This record gives sequence, C-alpha cells and structure tokens, in this order.
Amino acid sequence: MSEYTNFNQGSENSFENTSQAYHYENHRENGDARAPQGGGRRGGRRKAGRIARKAGAIALSAVLFGGVASGTFLGINYAAGYTPDSFQTQPESVPDAGPESASASSSSLVTATSTAQSENRGSMDVSDIASAVMPSIVSITNRSVQEVQNYFSMFGYGGQIQTQETESCGSGIVIGENDSELLIVTNYHVVENADTLSACFIDNQAYEANLKGADPDNDLAVIAIPLENLSEDTLSQIQIATIGDSDALKVGEQVVAIGNALGYGQSVTTGIVSATDRTLQTEVSAVSTSSEELPTYIQTDAAINPGNSGGALVNMNGEVVGINSAKLASTEVEGMGYAIPVSRVSDIIETLMNETTRTKVSDAEKSSIGITGITVNEAINQAYDIPAGVYVAEVTEGSGAAEAGIRQGDVITAFDGREITDIQQLQELLQYYSAGETVEVALKTMGDGGYVDKTVSLTLSHAADSSQAEGSSEESGSRSDVLKGYNGR
Repeated sequence: MSEYTNFNQGSENSFENTSQAYHYENHRENGDARAPQGGGRRGGRRKAGRIARKAGAIALSAVLFGGVASGTFLGINYAAGYTPDSFQTQPESVPDAGPESASASSSSLVTATSTAQSENRGSMDVSDIASAVMPSIVSITNRSVQEVQNYFSMFGYGGQIQTQETESCGSGIVIGENDSELLIVTNYHVVENADTLSACFIDNQAYEANLKGADPDNDLAVIAIPLENLSEDTLSQIQIATIGDSDALKVGEQVVAIGNALGYGQSVTTGIVSATDRTLQTEVSAVSTSSEELPTYIQTDAAINPGNSGGALVNMNGEVVGINSAKLASTEVEGMGYAIPVSRVSDIIETLMNETTRTKVSDAEKSSIGITGITVNEAINQAYDIPAGVYVAEVTEGSGAAEAGIRQGDVITAFDGREITDIQQLQELLQYYSAGETVEVALKTMGDGGYVDKTVSLTLSHAADSSQAEGSSEESGSRSDVLKGYNGR
C-alpha cells in the first residue's frame, strides 16, 4: 500500500490510489490474489498516457531543434553573401543562348548588372566557364595576298616581285548585334590587310565577315556578319558575351583564357592575374609599371599562344575582363601573356560597333586623295616640331586634295572621322572607299603663330586617274630631302 501511496503522493489521484489499495488488500485476505480488474485498466491507461506525453515531448524537441538549426544555417549563408541564386550552375550575368537585340543606330556592350555577383569570386569552376562562354567565342581566318620576292632576287640576280596568298588565324568575341548585323570584337592585327575575313562559330559553321571599324593604336577592330546570312541553327547556339569590370581585378585572382590557339580550334587555358596596369613598349622589350603615354594591359600566366589574339580573358563569374592581345616571346621567359582590359577600351569598342560597315572596293573603283605623304614619327616631331599625322609632301595637280585646298606642308590628322597616325593606315582605309565619294578630312595647317585646325570636304579621285596615288615620299626621295625646305618653326 505504501508503494502506491508514495508513488502518487501529493497528487490529485492519491485518494483514488489509496482506495484501490484497500480493495486489493481485502481481496488478498479473502484468498483472491487477483488485482481488481477495473483498477488495472485505469493504471494501464495512465502508463500509456505518460509514454505518449514523453513521445510528444521528444517529437516537439526534434522539431524545435531542426528549426533552430535550419535558421542558423540560412543566417550564416546570408551573412556570408550567399543566396539561393548563387548556387545555380549558370550565373544570371551570362545571357541566355541567342544574341540579344540592340538598336541599329546605337549598339552597346552587354555589361554585368550585379556588383554583388562580380564580387562573388570563384562562383563557377573552369568547366562551367568554358561551357558558358564558349558560345561567345569565334575563330577568325584572315586571307590576304602579299607581295614577296622570288628566290633569285635574294641573291642579287634581280627578279620580279611575285604575289602569294597567305592565311592567318585569330579569335574574336561576340559583343552585340544591331538590326541587321552580328558584331564581333578582335585585335586589329588579326584582321589587318585582309582581303577576305571569315568567322567560325561554336557549331563549326564559318561565315564571311566585313570590317566595321578599326583602331590600330589600341589594336582593336570590330567585324560584322549580316544576320540574314546566319542559319537558325547557328543563331540558336551562339550568345553575346557579358562584359565585366577589369578595374576590379586583383593580383592573384584566377582567370580563364579562351581562343583559337595555333589555329587548331577553340581551347581553354587557366591561370592567375600576375599584374595589372602593365605597359609594353614593344612586344619584346622590358615591361615597365608606370607610364602615362603607353596603354596598360592585364598580365596573366594563362597560356596565350598565336591564334589566341582577339580571344577572351574571363573572370570566375564568366564575364569578359580582357581581350588577349600579346605574348612576351623569349626563350628565357614563359608564362607572361597580356590582355587589353575591357574597362579601358569599352568606349572605343562601342564607337567601332556603330561605324559604317565597309567592304574592299574593286580595282576599277579604287580611290585616291592625290598626295604623297610622310608619317610624322617622334624623330620628325622633335626635329621639325610637326604634329603627329601624315605630312603632305606633295599634292597632285587636279586631284581631290588640290580641289579641296590641301597644301604642301599640311598634316592630315583624321579621315572620315578616323584618327590618322601614319601613311600606311591612310592607304589601308582608302581600300574601302570608292572614287567619287566625299569624305571629311581633318588637317593641321600652318597659320599665324603655328598650326591651326582645319576640316575640308574632299571628293576622292580615281586612283588610275591620279598621276600619284597615296604613298610614302621615301619612294621618290629621303625624308630630309622632302623636308629640307620646311620652315614651320
């Protein structure tokens, strides 16, 4: 009896338990060892209730513990800058397949829209980047006809100059489109002197391309392919590259280079940013770290070989941060490649994207300004204080230059809105203009107190009708002979 009474002591059920014990004792005295049936059933129910309450408490504790753990986990992730979107394989900054439309009158670069995403470095591995960016990369083939000397002329036996077709390879990046064209940026030296250009896309289909704009000083060019020439299958597989912020690059940050290395097709290499803001005087000269006059480059140890020029240097978010341009070639040096930072040249690229697409004219339509000129290099500038551009050494009588009022001693600084720095650049531009076209030519002409700016409208002459086409005065005499009568200073 004491066992039952003590178990429930102080509880509301103590009286009931005492009564049950009393009846149980009476049964024992009467020789009946069985416990009362009714009391046994109630005890079983109470025991089951206690078990149920314990099970409920354990389940509630598990739910509470799971909720607290889940909340803590999500809180830590959000504090670290991770969101559910950051765990996606394809980042939001990489456009869906297929070119994005842009205005025909004003094409622009597709830039990364999320600063937070750009700071989330390492969100993809190299295989993810290759899969995301490869549809934006093209292989470019440049075919041209060049003049070469024959074998006998090399040994002083004379011989005529012969022509032969040459082919070179490079890379390009799909950067936009307008109403009628797909636009691709590359290096100027990839498309220089091209008679025909072709671009091969990720589906291994090649299409003829035309030069849209070029900036030799920054080694940049934009080529265009008519959208009507591209098949639906090609359009469905290519995409426009997303441009990142090259100014945000840090030394040691991982980058990926993608391009048509050695002309074998697209390949991927990876490395780190070795340095930023590098300046190169020449491809084989020493590299300096401070210069206000020379353009700056991103230095990387990612392998950049011939054919990679014009390809993409990509950060770990799949954004293009550089255009691969040069490799320091030396038997003593390796692992030093260079790329043009996109943030430095984005305005230049957009200007080139909006220029008029031109094709080379036929021989019958070739044009001429009607001058003989000299490239004003640094030596001439220092000796004669002549501005940079093309010095007019002679003007052909009756030519477009003569009728426009261009005089000997003037310096041509721009042609049809394009800056002119040497005679070869002017000659190459004229290959895309037909005789009879009228263009604006910017000059520096001698006036009272020095050179003054002047712009003239010039109607191009037929090259065959001009007694002298554009050429260097070195063909008819030395620079000193041409400039000996110059009294500019």
